[in-house]
Amino acid sequence: MTAITYRTADVDGFNIFYREAGPLDAPTLLLLHGFPSAGHMFRDLIPLLADRFHIIAPDLPGFGQSDMPARSDFTYSFDHVADIIDRFTEVIGLKRYAVYVFDYGAPTGFRLAVKHPDRITAIISQNGNAYEEGLSEGWSPIRAYWQEPSAANREALRALLAPEATRWQYTHGVADEAAVSPDGYSLDNFYLARPGADEIQLDLFGDYKSNVALYPAFQNYFRTHKPPFLAVWGKNDPFFLPPGAEAFKRDIPNAVVRFFDTGHFALETHAAEIAAAIRDFLPR
Repeated sequence: MTAITYRTADVDGFNIFYREAGPLDAPTLLLLHGFPSAGHMFRDLIPLLADRFHIIAPDLPGFGQSDMPARSDFTYSFDHVADIIDRFTEVIGLKRYAVYVFDYGAPTGFRLAVKHPDRITAIISQNGNAYEEGLSEGWSPIRAYWQEPSAANREALRALLAPEATRWQYTHGVADEAAVSPDGYSLDNFYLARPGADEIQLDLFGDYKSNVALYPAFQNYFRTHKPPFLAVWGKNDPFFLPPGAEAFKRDIPNAVVRFFDTGHFALETHAAEIAAAIRDFLPR
C-alpha cells in the first residue's frame, strides 16, 4: 500500500496543510473537500487510488490543519479560498491535474477551472453542485440570510453548526447508520468547536450566494471546454439533489453520471465503489 505523507506548504505566508500519496510522475488528482470537513474525508479513498495517481488533498483555509486566521485579518469568502488554493497548486508545482470536488470544494475547484482551463485534465464531482435545480429546500434558511443578512437570520444558521447537525449530515440517507464511522464527524466537530470557527462558517454560509451567482460562468466553462466529467452522487443527499448531477449532461453531453444509495458524505459508505468508478473513468 502506498504511504500517505502529511505536509504543509507556505502559500505567500499562509500555511496550507495537505495529504500527498502516489508516484510523483503519475497523473495528478487534486481532492477538494467540503463543509465542515477537511482532507481527512478522503482517508478511505486515497489508498484505493494512490497506486495509479499522484494525489494531493489540501485542507481549505480555515478548515482542518490549515491556517485559520481571525476574521479581522482574513476575508472568509469563496473567492479568497479559491485564490489561496490556486496559489497552493502553483507553490507545490502542479501543472496539470484532474480535480475531485465535493460540496465547498466544488465552487473552489470550478473557479480554478474557469481561471485555468488549460490546467484541468478532468473533473470528478461528488455531490458538488453547479446548477440551481441541484439545490434542495434545505438551503432555505441560508437563502433567507442571503436575502436579508440580519443578525436574526445569521443566528438562525447556528443550528447547522451543532454536533448533532454534523452527525446528521453524515448519516442522513444512509441505509445502515452503523456503516458510518464516527471518526469523520467527530473530527469535524472538534474543528468546529475551535474558538471563532462558528463565525467563520457563518461568513461562508453568507458568501455561498457568490457561488450560485457564478453558476452561469461555471456552466459556460463546461459548454466551452467540455472537460472529461464524472459525477458520483449520493442520491439521498439532503442538500444537493440528483437533478443537479444530471444537469451536467446538459452542458457536457458525454458526462458520466453515477448514483449511489447513500447520502451527502458518500465516501463514508461507498469509497470502494467510487474509487472503482474513478479508475474506470480517468484512463479514458
